[in-house]
Amino acid sequence: MRTPASAAAVLAAAAASVATVATAVIVLAPPAVAATAAPVPGPRSATAEDRAEAARAAAAPETLATLSRFFAREGKVSATAARPRVAGEAIPVHYLSPDFVAGKAGAPVARLEFLASEAVSSDGQRAALWTAETGAGWQVVNIATGDDEFRYAQLGAAKLPGGVVFREPQIDAWYVAEGGRVLPLDEDAIRAVGDGTSLVAYRARVVKAYGDKLPGSAYAKAGEAGGFSDETTVPAAAEQGVPVTSGAAVPPAAGLGVPVMAAGAVALGVTAAVRRSRRGRVEA
Repeated sequence: MRTPASAAAVLAAAAASVATVATAVIVLAPPAVAATAAPVPGPRSATAEDRAEAARAAAAPETLATLSRFFAREGKVSATAARPRVAGEAIPVHYLSPDFVAGKAGAPVARLEFLASEAVSSDGQRAALWTAETGAGWQVVNIATGDDEFRYAQLGAAKLPGGVVFREPQIDAWYVAEGGRVLPLDEDAIRAVGDGTSLVAYRARVVKAYGDKLPGSAYAKAGEAGGFSDETTVPAAAEQGVPVTSGAAVPPAAGLGVPVMAAGAVALGVTAAVRRSRRGRVEA
């Protein structure tokens, strides 16, 4: 599990359709939570074309060159010996939707934030390549240690076939939702919902936790941590990553929540971040 960023630092930009991992917050009407037990519509799906473009970005020579340095950062393997490769297909990664928390009609419980491709080094290190569509096309916008995205996707598919696997980043909890049910996939989620809960009850919980912290709220304007944001920031910042390159932030294309970086110190025009801190363990 990755250490959660301050809740403000992660559930981002919903309304502005720009962001994911950010900082700040929102305001909504608690009554909007109550009503129906019917499941809300599923999130936007990644198309075959999206996946193909994400795969191309992940396997690009400049991406592999950055991965070599990424895997060599702690001296476990040299950059020349790392020989990184991309394993499997890109998968969609969803986060809790601020629109769902705000009680907007028809809002899905989760929104598509980015596509993730798994990278493996010659010595067995693993990392997730986050890819998103930007004004310049599909790009890798972040590199994160470990395999959370892939592991929880598999767990969710086994636990609730056909369900949507998503992360509640404020508490670093992973769930799978389908047919009006929300089931936990990790210890953080179990602490939040026990063995599982209804979609209506889950919405009531997140409204109570984040309903006064949505973009535009007094809480958000005060710059407090603990909810959502309408600002565009870099994924690495929200996930406490160590930057490998630097650059100017550029807005993502509509539909994906990940902000990205323009070309920086390395040929790869993204921010590659090392997420070292995970709850209870370190993965490299």
